[in-house]
Amino acid sequence: MFKKILIANRGEIAVRIIRACKEMGIKTVAVYSKADEDALHKELASETVCIGEAPSSESYLNMERIISAATLTGCDAIHPGFGFLSENTQFARMVEKCGMTFIGPNPDVMEKMGNKAEAIKSMKEAGVPIVPGSYKAVSLEEGHKIADEIGYPVLIKASLGGGGKGIKRVNSTDEFEALYLEAKDEAKKFFGNDEIYVEKFIVAPKHVEVQMMCDKHGNVIHLFERNCSMQRRNQKMLEEAPCQSISQNLKNKLYDAAVKACKYVGYDSVGTIEFIIDKNENCYFIEMNTRIQVEHAVTEEITHIDIVKNMIKIAYGLPLSIKQEDVKLYGHAIECRITAEDMLNDFRPNPGKINFMHTPGGLGVRIDTSVYTGYTISPWYDSMILKLVVSGQSRLECIRRMRASLEELIIDGVKTTTEFHYLLLHHPTFILGNYDTTFVESFIKEFDENAKRLR
Repeated sequence: MFKKILIANRGEIAVRIIRACKEMGIKTVAVYSKADEDALHKELASETVCIGEAPSSESYLNMERIISAATLTGCDAIHPGFGFLSENTQFARMVEKCGMTFIGPNPDVMEKMGNKAEAIKSMKEAGVPIVPGSYKAVSLEEGHKIADEIGYPVLIKASLGGGGKGIKRVNSTDEFEALYLEAKDEAKKFFGNDEIYVEKFIVAPKHVEVQMMCDKHGNVIHLFERNCSMQRRNQKMLEEAPCQSISQNLKNKLYDAAVKACKYVGYDSVGTIEFIIDKNENCYFIEMNTRIQVEHAVTEEITHIDIVKNMIKIAYGLPLSIKQEDVKLYGHAIECRITAEDMLNDFRPNPGKINFMHTPGGLGVRIDTSVYTGYTISPWYDSMILKLVVSGQSRLECIRRMRASLEELIIDGVKTTTEFHYLLLHHPTFILGNYDTTFVESFIKEFDENAKRLR
């Protein structure tokens, strides 16, 4: 097994990986920027290396500094976590050229599945259902023609996109050119690549993803599905597993399609296959995330399988010790992403010092965080404070447990989304569970209108 792993990340995912490594008897190296001198992951690791100034381009995205830190500290592997360099094929190849293991998929497979147009092309060849569209990067003229053919609304998307960036909805042919150019500019700015593709916009879909684990010996298993439909501006806010609002027949189709997809491309790590589902239960592949996901915790809670540990073992070359028939479903789990944002001011980031923090506990309550009393939320990075995860025998038990946990959660010093989640957990649409990706925006609008009436 690996002797020492450098974690090329920060925040709660860095803490999560360090904990897994400690349990496996693996030493860790934490890298940090000057803005993260008081970060928890820095205190928990076996060794630490400062890699630069606060801007991520000078620290967590600086490939040369990260690899130099790993080399100087004698690491034999690098775990990228999520975000930053986790899906950067150049970084993965550099790690391997320097004689270390990149804890993630084969860079060639990552490159194929990370490029949205290439991934869609591969899934079409594999027989996985896909959304009608261009299936490849297109010019303005080509994209406009395809959009007119498949009918509006359509989505214009960056081929190397993610996190809701580089995506534009086009409702009519008159809007196409301006929004195409906007998406192209965003793609260049955020991803360094301005390739754009076009696909049919599925109105009010559910967003459901299947968690996959695949090794280097051809073994492929799924760990059931997660409902990730609770989104605002294409950013997930709450996830739950399993998805109780779709039929078992559709679930089986999703599992089969996800397994087929991973086998076709020779996937060899942890990853997720993401689908959208329309009102008639037609499912369509939208993308693959070739990394650990923020919401992996809900799947761990319903399967009792440590995804991070398995990811490390797979990277080392060990075959999966779990067969598909060994994967059992244990109840339900819900995750709320609590962030430092002002829900009354268009969810504007609200960095600052945490004067006091108390987190809930008890049976079925899990907190994934790197924040503590006295910690300062930096304006340089994302505003995540913690992930509050609850599990129980039923969805209703989870809803009640999450409400109680949110009531107990105290974070003083910055504005947070705690109250937003608490109100969400009481909404009839959420309680019934039959929500889609449009629900959060309508919920916020309803909240704003009620707030105005009370003023």
